[in-house]
Amino acid sequence: MTITTYATLKTAIADFLNRDDLTSVVPTFIALAEADMQRKLRHWRMEARATAQLDTQFSAIPADWVETIRFYLTTGETSRLELISQAEMIDRKEADSNVNGRPYYYAMTGAQFELYPIPDGTYASELLYFAKIPALSDSATTNWLLTNAPDAYLYGALIHSAPYLKDDARIQIWAALYQSAIDNLNDSSNDARHSGTGLRMKIRSF
Repeated sequence: MTITTYATLKTAIADFLNRDDLTSVVPTFIALAEADMQRKLRHWRMEARATAQLDTQFSAIPADWVETIRFYLTTGETSRLELISQAEMIDRKEADSNVNGRPYYYAMTGAQFELYPIPDGTYASELLYFAKIPALSDSATTNWLLTNAPDAYLYGALIHSAPYLKDDARIQIWAALYQSAIDNLNDSSNDARHSGTGLRMKIRSF
């Protein structure tokens, strides 16, 4: 069976399980696989870009944000914002009395970016980040991951059936195939990023 849609994915999972009593929980297995892939997968197709005008101490994180790649200001001379810990943020604010100015640092505070110094005006910013993999559903029937790696979805969902299958030997096989799919996706993404940066031979003339 060719797996190209949410419906065909569910059918394939049910066929592999061969358990009529698990059909209703197959969507849950898929959702759990997606949650696991959000944590383990870092692919160039997940990269997204957002721009914003920053003029307050706290700024909202994009709803589909998973991990920051680069965060920088584009007002005036482009400058990169450096990620610091909450402890470092507190130390800087205490040392400088919560000074205002052009931000150079940010920390993760709840579901927001906290900037330091606090912006003394409006600064244009650009955020490059890893975005969540769009979830599959009956209305969102496919996404880039299902198109490019249906095996990751299939085996990722199957391993979450483990509590229902007890000592089924297939779980270990599915787990190995799932990890292989994730590794291959991450490796192929790294290869794509660095495909033009190989060593070049220098020829000297005498």
